[in-house]
Formats: sequence, C-alpha cells, structure tokens
Amino acid sequence: MDRLWSPWRLDYITGPKDKSSCVFCRHAEDTRTNPDHPDSLVMATGTHTYVVLNRYPYNNGHLMVVPYRHTSTLTELDRDELSELMLFTQRSEQVLRDAYPPEGINIGINLGKAAGAGIEEHLHIHLVPRWNGDTNFMTVVGETRVLPEDLPSTARRLRPVFEKLASV
Repeated sequence: MDRLWSPWRLDYITGPKDKSSCVFCRHAEDTRTNPDHPDSLVMATGTHTYVVLNRYPYNNGHLMVVPYRHTSTLTELDRDELSELMLFTQRSEQVLRDAYPPEGINIGINLGKAAGAGIEEHLHIHLVPRWNGDTNFMTVVGETRVLPEDLPSTARRLRPVFEKLASV
C-alpha cells in the first residue's frame, strides 16, 4: 500500500479556526511586527501590498498577492494600491519563472463566494505555477494533491529571488 504524507495539513484540519479576524490582516500585522521571522510565509513586502505563500497550496510555489488594506473589491483600492498590487503580481510571476520554470501560471482573483473566493472579505490574487500533467489521477480520482516540496523549502527557494528582483 502506498502512503502520501502531508503532516502540515493536520493543524488546518484539527486546529482551531480563528474567525474573529481576517487571516490576511493578521499576516499584514505579522509582517510589520516581526518581518524576519524564520517561519514567515511572507515573501515580499511593499508600502500597500505583500506577497505570501499559500499555506494550503494547489501547487508548489502557490503565491498570493494581498493589499494591506482590508477590502473585498478592486474598486475600493486607490491608484497607488492598485498599481503596487499589479507590480507585485508581475514580480511574483517573474520569481516563479526564475525559481521553478513552470510551463504555465494561473493568475486569478475570485471576488465573492459565488466566484469561488475562500476568503471573500479580503481581496487577494493567486499565482499558481503549472506543469503539463500536474493534474493527474491523484487529483482527479483520489482528490489528493501531491506536492513534492514542503513550505519552508519553497520559502527558502523563493525569498532570495524576490530579494534579487526588489533590488533591480
């Protein structure tokens, strides 16, 4: 019998769910109070926006670009916030291309529950690197994603690329 281990999901499955505050607002506060924490999933920060690894990724390298301001729509962002959000999305695309050479990248925004937003109250942009064949029988039949790299390794891979691109 084959076994697929993903021990990091146990906290998500059995852990308490803090619905009292927004997870993206908590991340934003963490980036301000402890930006160099070794377990941080935050990859890059700006004036209005930050980039964070998805804790429960669809694929390795799954990033989210998030405005600091708690808003659920693009129309509520001002010009500076919207500009930085798109610039960080562009930079994240380049980081994924440099670090993983994916064969494609899904970039998407889900506005509202009906559109598939898991966290509908705080706008965020997903970037998911894709490779031919990454949707295999495990995903389709077993409803299981196989991720060959753990989150700390992904963070170690991506953080220096973000830092390099920030200095350019």
